[in-house]
Amino acid sequence: MPSMRDILTFSNDGPPEGATPWVVEPRPVPIDVVDPDPRWPETFDKVAGRVRSALGARVLALEHVGSTAVPGLPAKPIVDIDLIVADPSDEAGWVPPLEREGFVLTVREPWWHEHRVMKLADPATNLHIFSPAAPEPWKHRIFRDHLRRDERDRELYASAKREAASASTSAGETVMAYNARKERVIREIYERAFRAAGFAERA
Repeated sequence: MPSMRDILTFSNDGPPEGATPWVVEPRPVPIDVVDPDPRWPETFDKVAGRVRSALGARVLALEHVGSTAVPGLPAKPIVDIDLIVADPSDEAGWVPPLEREGFVLTVREPWWHEHRVMKLADPATNLHIFSPAAPEPWKHRIFRDHLRRDERDRELYASAKREAASASTSAGETVMAYNARKERVIREIYERAFRAAGFAERA
């Protein structure tokens, strides 16, 4: 389990010198933020079933996160899922079964909570893999649950997403730049989400 401080702390550390997180280099693509689709939870259920079938007991937790997990929130039509496994560095144990399901390893960041990403083309899915000690899945759930409850922050985030998507698409940027354009608003919402969840103020 991560500590409270780990959950409340944000790290923007890049890769160590000479390292890259990219197994598959991202390319600039149009960022399409669409109206909410009530079928997204069903899509998660189907993909989650494939992950559980492939990995069995290696699945310690599997959560629908990101904007497609928030009813009423516009989103890129890509389902984000957090998968917790005992040891993400043991790729031989969990990567091949997921590859047989069509997932492709695209990101490897052992320096950042042992994070990996595998992508599925159909249905479009980002599967984020973390260890049990990683704070990010806790952050993701707190953020998701806050947006499910708080209409004002949900509308604020929707506006930020549409503005960022328009600007990034016009500039021919990657999705990483799109994410960076939303960061200020995301951090503001996180502060309110942490307080609402009962976390102590940061030192």
